[in-house]
Amino acid sequence: MISFLAPDFDWIPRQDSHSPTNISSSLTNRFAGKILLREEIPLENEEFENCLSRHLFTEIPPFEKILGQYRCRRCGNKKRSQFGKMPCARCGKEHPYCRKCISMGRVLACQSLYGWSGPAPVWPSVQNACKWSGELTLYQQKAADKIAETMNKGDAELLTWAVCGAGKTEMLFYGIGQSLEAGKRVCLATPRADVVRELLPRFRAAFPEIAINGLYGGSEDKAGDGQLILATTHQLLRFGRAFDVVIIDEIDAFPFHIDASLPFAADRAAKEDAARIYLTATPRKNHRRLVDAGKLPHVFVPVRFHGHPLPVPKLHMCFSLKKSLQQNQPPKAFFDWLEKRENPDRQLLIFTSTIELAAKMEKTLSAYFGEITAVHAADPDRADKVQSFRDKKLSVLITTTILERGVTFPSVDVVIFDAGHPVFDEAALVQIAGRAGRSPDDPTGEVIFYHDGKTAAMIGSVQSIKKMNKRAGV
Repeated sequence: MISFLAPDFDWIPRQDSHSPTNISSSLTNRFAGKILLREEIPLENEEFENCLSRHLFTEIPPFEKILGQYRCRRCGNKKRSQFGKMPCARCGKEHPYCRKCISMGRVLACQSLYGWSGPAPVWPSVQNACKWSGELTLYQQKAADKIAETMNKGDAELLTWAVCGAGKTEMLFYGIGQSLEAGKRVCLATPRADVVRELLPRFRAAFPEIAINGLYGGSEDKAGDGQLILATTHQLLRFGRAFDVVIIDEIDAFPFHIDASLPFAADRAAKEDAARIYLTATPRKNHRRLVDAGKLPHVFVPVRFHGHPLPVPKLHMCFSLKKSLQQNQPPKAFFDWLEKRENPDRQLLIFTSTIELAAKMEKTLSAYFGEITAVHAADPDRADKVQSFRDKKLSVLITTTILERGVTFPSVDVVIFDAGHPVFDEAALVQIAGRAGRSPDDPTGEVIFYHDGKTAAMIGSVQSIKKMNKRAGV
């Protein structure tokens, strides 16, 4: 099993089959499988106290001590450096608190978490839950069958290794539909909020009769009471033993692969006998080792859904690249390429290594392109800017690695300024190249890496893409 901490979750309240039967299903669905602070439970004090007296919620100490050291039960943090102390306004005493998950609301030692211990929810068994009418390719169908088999089996896991643009979302529909028809609860989690926003309308169209929630920082949907949940992996910190099927999209992506609290949350959100599906186009070395050792079942999809090869990046050496960027200018070679583009009607997606460089390039390139914008993770207008580009109101979008994966634009060329920067590891470069050529109407797309010296990541990304094309026979 892909697990970083393998903790004991016996402290999570069991949903009681002997609970009172006069509990509304809306209350049960709203809180079952949740691990929440009091302020996250939208009930008046009288109603909440009544629920406590009826044992519908169980009070959970937020920290446990292991060999004299704290561990946060919400995020799994056990690093001494990530615990602080502060005076409590409620009781006047000084208490430890967890710094690791403070962005989700502060957890103090004297401030309990609450887990639902009332009746287990009964989810509807909707017949013909999936209304998607598209057709899968031979490779996609093989993967979809394997995914559905794993979901139906339960207490099993599967790594789906599919190249960028293979159509991983459509491969999931069949298995998810069967799970929903069986009255199961399903969660698809991804490290990026942009991906949740992009997937929501697609899933609502495919499963129109299913209650679906989209959970991410700043989302208007807060309830999380749907039978099908699309969420960022951070949002899983609020769940415990909630889902019969847990799908982790882009399992290799930042921050999931380096933040141990996120695999911890994914492990805890799954029921003990849950099926776990992992999706990636660029598996990390630890995943490949598990696959090679036969310890992680997998299915491989080496070709894009439209059958065309992955665009192979062109590496363009620019000796004065650093000097140009310091002057807030793209390299001269970029303008030379613009004059010779294969298809000038394509939109242009430009990646930079830093937020600062993205902002400066926006000012510089606006003189050449007119309507242009830059976007990054902390941008409050991020969703609107990406949507404007998707709606083709903008011809050029400058971005950091926040858009390296999980988003689809039908006809773009892709450029990286300073592709040798450490932020662009091999996986990131493969994913960035994968933004081009995703539509059968324009399956090629140009990908240009401007650099002042080849890196192992750049060479590895080109070799990886060529290897995938060879395996696909395209």
